[in-house]
Amino acid sequence: MKRATLTETKNNLSALVDQVRHGETILILDRGRPVAKLESVMTKDSASEGRLARLERQGIVRISTNAPAGYLLEEPPPRPKEGASVVAALLDERRDSR
Repeated sequence: MKRATLTETKNNLSALVDQVRHGETILILDRGRPVAKLESVMTKDSASEGRLARLERQGIVRISTNAPAGYLLEEPPPRPKEGASVVAALLDERRDSR
């Protein structure tokens, strides 16, 4: 739980509210004594729905309207080749894209 003084809260209320939106709880202190707690009124489910909607508005994700293709869920996932390394593949991909 993050702590903030009364002065910090007055000066940075918008930033603190943004942190609360993302799940943080903030204890507000007056002369070192707790006087208030700033926490989200949204449940975890509604917070994640809000985050997903925000990401969709920003164009980062696109929410599908169709059900996933059944054959994708029925087939077993592909197996890596003998001696293949996921870490090496990731490092190669990062090196090539820079």
